[in-house]
Amino acid sequence: MARPPIILTNTLLFSLSGIVALIVVPWYGVLHGYDLWQWASFLLLFCLSGLSITAGYHRLWSHKAYKAHPALQWLFAIGGALALQNSALHWSADHRRHHRHVDDNEKDPYSAGRGFWYSHIGWMLREHQGERYGDYSNVRDLQNNAVVAFQHRHYLTLALAANLGLPLLLGLWHGDLLGMLLLAGVLRMVMTHHTTFFINSLAHIWGSQPYTDRNTARDNGILAFFTFGEGYHNFHHLFENDYRNGIHWWQFDPTKWLIRLASWCGLAGDLRSSPEERIEQARLQMQLKRAQARLRKQEDRELWQALLQEEYEKLSEQLQHYYASRKRLLELRKRKALARYDRLKLQLEYRALRDGFIAGKRNWSRLLAGIA
Repeated sequence: MARPPIILTNTLLFSLSGIVALIVVPWYGVLHGYDLWQWASFLLLFCLSGLSITAGYHRLWSHKAYKAHPALQWLFAIGGALALQNSALHWSADHRRHHRHVDDNEKDPYSAGRGFWYSHIGWMLREHQGERYGDYSNVRDLQNNAVVAFQHRHYLTLALAANLGLPLLLGLWHGDLLGMLLLAGVLRMVMTHHTTFFINSLAHIWGSQPYTDRNTARDNGILAFFTFGEGYHNFHHLFENDYRNGIHWWQFDPTKWLIRLASWCGLAGDLRSSPEERIEQARLQMQLKRAQARLRKQEDRELWQALLQEEYEKLSEQLQHYYASRKRLLELRKRKALARYDRLKLQLEYRALRDGFIAGKRNWSRLLAGIA
C-alpha cells in the first residue's frame, strides 16, 4: 500500500527548525554568548506558549475542564499561535478524536500503537488524516466561541506575528536581534513542540498505570516536569474533564496552579474535578487486577484469591460509606442545616468511617505486600 503524500510545509518546518536549534543556536552561543535577558525572554515565551497549549488548547477548549474569562482566552489564543501547533479549533478536534479512539490505529490521529515516531511527529509529516483533516464536527461548540473562531480564521497571520514579531521586538529592545531570534524564537519553538509531542509519544510508553490499563497512557513525573504538568497522563485519560492532571499537592502541575490562580483572580470558574471516591476506586481496582495477575504464579493461589477478593470488597464498601458520609457532612455544613447535637453525631460517624477506611487501606497494603 502506497504511503500518504508528504506534507512539505510541516516537514520543512520541523527539519529546518530542528537543525537550527541543534547546530546554529549553540554555535552562535559559543561565538557571541547569550546573556541573562535573552534567557529570560526564552523562558517567558516558552512558558507563554507552553501554558497556552496546556491550560488553553488542552484543558480549557479540548476538555472544557473549566470556564475562562475572555481576556484569558485571548491570551491563550495568542500564546497558542506562538506555540505554532495549529489553531485551537483544529488542535482540539484532533485531541477529542484521540481520546475517543485512543490507541485505535485507524481512528486515533496520533495512535501510540503505530510506534514512537508516528505518535511523536510522524503523523504530521504525511497526509495520514486524509478527509478527516478538516472535519470539525466534534468541536461545534468551539466554532461558536468568538475567540477560537477568530484565531482559527486568522491563524496564519497570528502565528507569523507572534513567532517573528515578539522575538524581533525583544531583540530590538535588547540590541542583539539575531541572538534573540535564535533563542526566544527558534529554540523556544522547538522546545515547545517536542515537550507537547512527548505527551503523545513517551507518555504512552514510559511510566506507570495506577488508574487504568485499558489504554497505553502512563503517569510520568519526569515528563510532567517538562510539560507543565501534563505527564500524569494515565490519570488524565480516565478523568479527562478534570482541570488537574496532578491531583496530589506534591505533583508538579503548573497548569493546575495557573488555573486555580486564575479562579482566585476572577478569570476562571466552574473548575471541574473528579470525585475522590471514583479516583480511589479506580486505583483500588488496578491494585486488585495486578495482585490477581501475580497470584497466578502461586501454588496456593485459590486461598489467596479468596482472601484478596474479600478484602477488596470490604475496602470498597468502606470507601463508599466514608465518602458518602463526608459528602453529607459537607453539604449540611454549607447549608448550616444541622443542630449542634446532630452535627456532633454526624461528625463522630464520619470520623469512625474515616478511621475504618484508613485501617482498611493499611490492611489492604499489607495484603498486597504479602502477595508481591
